Amino acid sequence: MLVNTQVSSVIQQSKRPDLDPANAAASALYSGVMQNVQNAAAATQVQATQKATDTTASNVDAAFAKTRLQLQATPPTSATPTTATSSQARADFTDYMTKTPAERIRDQILLEKGLTEEDVKAMPVEQQDAIAQEVADRLKMQVAEQFAEKTADPQIKAVKDALAAI
Repeated sequence: MLVNTQVSSVIQQSKRPDLDPANAAASALYSGVMQNVQNAAAATQVQATQKATDTTASNVDAAFAKTRLQLQATPPTSATPTTATSSQARADFTDYMTKTPAERIRDQILLEKGLTEEDVKAMPVEQQDAIAQEVADRLKMQVAEQFAEKTADPQIKAVKDALAAI
């Protein structure tokens, strides 16, 4: 058996730029500079966030202090309504409940148009008739809706109720 005792070592020169000492030094400097820039940007962002948080907290504290001062400055009121207010509300409710549906619709239309009964009486007859016709139309529509609701399929009514609840 023959054994070759001569070993030839062939070392090839590397052409990789990352192994070049000048490139390695420049890369290290660049990465250090980039790290410093990123750290500075992060610190600035943290400072801005902290400043915004402090400003918000300060505004909340100021609003709370103003509210507290206003509550302390105003005299306490009784929790129960006065009898005059209570009796007025009761009278208004009783008056509303004694009205017919047509009268309620008429009051609603006048309220929507910003008119009073005196304004309507001062209007020409044609305009008074137009308001009366609008009352009649709404009353017919209300009656038709009530009739449709009573005769409607229970499933359709359940869907309408669900949609109304949304």
